[in-house]
Amino acid sequence: MIRPRTSAPGLARKPAPKAKPGAPQVNHRFLAIGVAALLALSAFGAIQIFGDPNAAGPRRVVALAPSDAAANAPTVSFSDAAIDENGQDYELFDLSELPDASVGAEIGEIGSDGQLRVSVVESSEAPHRPAASPLPRAPIAGMTEPGPNGVLPIIASNGRTPAQAYARPFTPVQGRPMIAVVIGGLGFNARATTQAIDELPAEITLSFVPYANDLQGWIDRARARGHEVLIELPMEPFDPDADDTGPQTLLAGASAQQNTQRLEQLLSRASGYFGVTNYQGARFATSAQASAPVVQQLRRRGLVFLSSGIGQRTALSVEAQRAGLPSTAADRIIDARREADAIDDQLLNLEALALQNQSAVGAGFAYPVTMEQVGRWARDVETRGYELAPASAVLNARAARR
Repeated sequence: MIRPRTSAPGLARKPAPKAKPGAPQVNHRFLAIGVAALLALSAFGAIQIFGDPNAAGPRRVVALAPSDAAANAPTVSFSDAAIDENGQDYELFDLSELPDASVGAEIGEIGSDGQLRVSVVESSEAPHRPAASPLPRAPIAGMTEPGPNGVLPIIASNGRTPAQAYARPFTPVQGRPMIAVVIGGLGFNARATTQAIDELPAEITLSFVPYANDLQGWIDRARARGHEVLIELPMEPFDPDADDTGPQTLLAGASAQQNTQRLEQLLSRASGYFGVTNYQGARFATSAQASAPVVQQLRRRGLVFLSSGIGQRTALSVEAQRAGLPSTAADRIIDARREADAIDDQLLNLEALALQNQSAVGAGFAYPVTMEQVGRWARDVETRGYELAPASAVLNARAARR
């Protein structure tokens, strides 16, 4: 072990000087305490004279006085809270479990019955939860047939397609450029999926991973909040070792029968989606032979295809057009760089594209920063003369102009 050097090499320490006889002795401890006390007193005085009493105060004030809203507030009984079922002498109450709870709460009064009346009020800092009308619960009668793992979508006997039945209804405003945003990768992370469903505007289209647990439950919840839904089809990337796309990946070198079977496995995982999008797929999209039977099956089942990140003109897009499959491509990946400023720039690019081409589609992943920036942007995009639209509406508008 190397010990720290205490003196310079070759130099001897000088002995401490001795006090002269008769000189007064100084108690250094009492001196230090006195100096510290004097400094503390000076600081306190400076704060009182020059300080801002609000600077260190709480940023949010919780009212403790009774209010008119307390009359109909939920109640918590102290006697019930005293002992829980396991014999503990306490119980925790989470305000977020109360109806319409937010971060802020107004505490009411203790009534004569020994109950604390709690009036939950809306906080200005609570997450924005846009109102939306629910979409019909899936599956809709007459639009399914049995599949390998569940039901498969089909065109109804009256000619109505799942793309029409499960899309979010939308009436465009004449002359306003439309912008659609698709948030994908949902279903694996419960917190991110819940945030996307509950906090993003209903016009935002949501895209779900087919391997997700309780996929139908997530889709039902999304549709109940007004979101239309896409299913992600895992397709072969150029580097399968770097990008794990799962066991049901559509492969460029697989036979038509193999890819069709895998497609049916994926589509039968849930109901309620109006179309599909790709997950990865740069290699698969280059093969016309592999793409043709897949897009033909999608067309036969009345779905649409929205491609993302694999190029505008690929063998896959050509085969989709040849098969008559309604399709379009996202114009921008908005979170290729996971930074707030970069995402804001891409959203502004969407506005410029929409102004030029009458519509634009952006695609992003369910990263917290993506959803935060998209949520903020979506709250005022219409004040700038644009219209936030579901992806199905943009796809239909583009098809009508062809």
